[in-house]
Amino acid sequence: MKIIVSILALGVSLIADIDVSGHIDFDSQFYLKAPKDKNSNSFTSKQILELTYEEGSLSIFTKLYAQEAYYDFYSKDKNTKRTFARIDELYLKYDFDDDALKAGKSIEFWGSLELRNIVDGFNPADFRNDLFSKDKLGVYNIAYSHYFENSELSLISKPQEEQQFMANQPYVYYFFPSFVSYDGTLKTQESKNRPSLYLKFSGSTDTEYAIDYAFIYENGYDSQRYFTTNTPQNLIPTSPTFGQTTRFEENVYLVNKFMTYNTLVVGSTLLKLEGLYAQVDGDSFVGDYSHLALGIEHTLENIVSSHSLGLIGEYYRYDTYQSDKYDDLELFETMQNDLFIGMRYTLNNTNDSSFVGGGIFDLDYDEQVYYLKFESRVEDSFKVALDYYYIEPSTTKTTAYALLGEHQKLGINIAYYF
Repeated sequence: MKIIVSILALGVSLIADIDVSGHIDFDSQFYLKAPKDKNSNSFTSKQILELTYEEGSLSIFTKLYAQEAYYDFYSKDKNTKRTFARIDELYLKYDFDDDALKAGKSIEFWGSLELRNIVDGFNPADFRNDLFSKDKLGVYNIAYSHYFENSELSLISKPQEEQQFMANQPYVYYFFPSFVSYDGTLKTQESKNRPSLYLKFSGSTDTEYAIDYAFIYENGYDSQRYFTTNTPQNLIPTSPTFGQTTRFEENVYLVNKFMTYNTLVVGSTLLKLEGLYAQVDGDSFVGDYSHLALGIEHTLENIVSSHSLGLIGEYYRYDTYQSDKYDDLELFETMQNDLFIGMRYTLNNTNDSSFVGGGIFDLDYDEQVYYLKFESRVEDSFKVALDYYYIEPSTTKTTAYALLGEHQKLGINIAYYF
């Protein structure tokens, strides 16, 4: 009896020491221009719960995620397969004097640019949600870090690759043609459990010009993936199965990859650089490639009252180096030679209200994407976000946006935080 009472007392003590936070979202999207065979809108409820426990040098963190899509309960023909629950993060971290050890499932964020972080490939994306969201899947990893005065050296091991899920065809962001079904089984060059190893060195300077920097080397599976069909006969006109549903599967391959992301502050101007080079190890479809992104953001203070205006410019360049391997079109790379011009207008009020928007101009394929986002808190517990996107795809090349078609979206998100 005493043992049971002691266990219950310990459990109550642990629960009392757990910090609980999270938010509940109600997300609505209206597709003003979209293919006729797709759902014309989307209504989704999301629940995010975060639990943190700390005791001395030990900390345990978990993040739980669940969502329910209206059409998954409304009609079989309109089912989007976007209702699910998952554990995004669940890890243990122990801090020593100048070192730290972290193990479990986590999400890492790498990069410095506004529009897209090209080096942020540690976690795969989740294809079941908005094309423009930054929804990522947690991955299992073990990380050891050593801290210097103004820098940090980390060795990270990712023991397996996670497959990317995809919504059903009625969802507007299922980008394959209707005769293609997605096979969620991940096809790996070697074993799925072949570990990917990362060595990361990052830090900052305390000189007159503030610099933040990070350099990463990876040996393992690349974050860029490609699709092949495991039913090729269905694409051959003379085949008796021509025209029937064709299954596509996702492929990952091994690389030696060098990445960096950096910022430099000069007065009211922020300069940004992200870059990577991937040396591909013997894949039949993908060869060596590089991706470079340059950015600048200049802030004008006190435009109106205490309001500030940030002027943003970014350029992205993607190159492949073997003509007999997949190029940017076959890899669905959307930022291969693109210029982004945007702005951030911040009201600097108690509600943290801000506008962010701009245009993305493809300099190769004559595509444009325009967007505008507004975010603001209401009282202390609610947050409202509005966004508008318009995509004018290429009419001459089969780009990722051309597969989506001309697209216009209005989104409304209301979130309650606790």
